[in-house]
Amino acid sequence: MNIHEYQAKEILRLYHVATPDGRVAQDAEDARQIAKGFGGQAVVKAQIHAGGRGKGGGVKFAKDPDMAAELFKQMLGMNLVTKQTGPEGRKVQTVFLSDPQDIARELYLSLLVDRGSSRVTVLASTEGGVEIEEVAEATPEKIFRVTVDPALGLTGFQARQVCFSLGLEGDAFKKGVGFLLNLYKLFVEKDCAMVEINPLILTEQGDVVALDCKMAFDDNALVRHPDVLALRDLNEEALEEIEASKFNLNFIKLDGNIGCMVNGAGLAMATMDIIKYHGGDPANFLDVGGGASEEAVKNAFRIILQDPSVKAVLVNIFGGIMRCDIVAAGVVKAAKEIGIKVPVVVRLEGTNVEEGKRILAESGLNLQVAEGIRDAAEKAVASVR
Repeated sequence: MNIHEYQAKEILRLYHVATPDGRVAQDAEDARQIAKGFGGQAVVKAQIHAGGRGKGGGVKFAKDPDMAAELFKQMLGMNLVTKQTGPEGRKVQTVFLSDPQDIARELYLSLLVDRGSSRVTVLASTEGGVEIEEVAEATPEKIFRVTVDPALGLTGFQARQVCFSLGLEGDAFKKGVGFLLNLYKLFVEKDCAMVEINPLILTEQGDVVALDCKMAFDDNALVRHPDVLALRDLNEEALEEIEASKFNLNFIKLDGNIGCMVNGAGLAMATMDIIKYHGGDPANFLDVGGGASEEAVKNAFRIILQDPSVKAVLVNIFGGIMRCDIVAAGVVKAAKEIGIKVPVVVRLEGTNVEEGKRILAESGLNLQVAEGIRDAAEKAVASVR
């Protein structure tokens, strides 16, 4: 789950991680008064769950309170298009004003869960203000990495290594070490998946400050963090994803035209890969889980077909805990009740697979049964051509 910058900064403050003062404006007059409180100037920032806001016109400097009010009116309700939103953009429904800082240097710092090492990894770079993907491509030697042993946590030695790599000195070095140790504590205690500070700034006064912050959390751990879950903004999520969460379905909307219904995240990713390999484009990631019922399968179909770009559906099920006959019955039920009008390719393997194939064959529906994952992908891609 992602949260907005202003929400992330509230959490940073709870852990004594330095960040500029800021407030969400309720209207233009409120924006004017907030700027006055900052001494007359303010950084006006559109709040959406995407990076690159500055390049899209979502971050602007107001030199006086009247300009802050005017920028608020321009940003609220605008459709902000960035590299991460795609061409459709996102509607801005919250505007945040931040106290301007005297910036001496811009740096980069992030903590994330590295799937390769199965550990928390710290990334640091002197190239702040630039997307880390661009730095990795153009100057990978400027990215410093530290892998954290979960039994030890982030050690003082490692924190000092990171601060040395950022070129911090003297009092700023000491502040940087404390900043990073507190940030790691936040990351672990709040079950974060990623915390990105870009830019991390060194001010003219020698302070180390999080000028911007992205924060994402492990969805599976939110049951332990009702305070974090309360920060969820449904306006920033696709309607299909919200609907899927009501039925405990793991759904992520993508840009392709082949809907995918799979059980297991690994199999779902493999399914999307083989669709791409054969020249197709998946329209979604949908994991129905290991013990889905007929009703869950029906709702999965309904959610997939809400996307008008879906021109075919690929069902790829490996039956272990989840029986193939249950899946087949759910597919048939969905097809009859919803009235599926696009080609459906079904690949079943595992528990009760023969019974599942029999149910599909005797359904009287135009369902294509595949004999393997490659055959399924080929059929699905061919059906949209």
